[in-house]
Amino acid sequence: MTDEISRRPFVKSLLNARPDGLAVVAGLGSPCWDVAAAGDHKHNMYVWGAMGGAAMIGYGLAQAQKERRILVITGDGEMLMGMGAFSTIAWKPTPNLAILVLDNSRFGETGAQFTHTSGPTDLAAIAEASGIKSVRSVKNTEEAEDLKSFLFNEPGPVVAVAKIKYEKLKFVLPSSSGSFLKDRFRTSLLGTEKATLP
Repeated sequence: MTDEISRRPFVKSLLNARPDGLAVVAGLGSPCWDVAAAGDHKHNMYVWGAMGGAAMIGYGLAQAQKERRILVITGDGEMLMGMGAFSTIAWKPTPNLAILVLDNSRFGETGAQFTHTSGPTDLAAIAEASGIKSVRSVKNTEEAEDLKSFLFNEPGPVVAVAKIKYEKLKFVLPSSSGSFLKDRFRTSLLGTEKATLP
């Protein structure tokens, strides 16, 4: 039997293969720390707050930057809070959007309480029922490795749900300056004047 998916190596392997120009929106909490641990990048936008908003931030970005691939990396707790996003994205689809849900069935930032996905709730099934046509669910490292092409190249919107093991990991924090992160991200995408850390 193949190994369970460990979040940090998985996200690092994925982002080490990122294509040129890929913009990443990291949902609050553990997905932010995972993306930061993989290596900071000017095309990363870390959502420190706004729980439930990562998918819709990525969706708006995909509409504004139609020639650029947008990857949202978020968690099951956040996606459960904002899963109405699936319906909106399916209703007015954009082909350059990919969403990866790291599902450990826990609310990692509030005490590791079990989320609904520890029971009968299936986020991949919800995405499909909402009308998103390209959806995958993976449960082991071998399947996870095959997600790269799906997330980077498959016409979107695409949703992948990776069932990962629950782990208590050291925080790897990106800048917490909202103005710096916003300005740097904007600069990297639009080529406006350089952002500097205050």
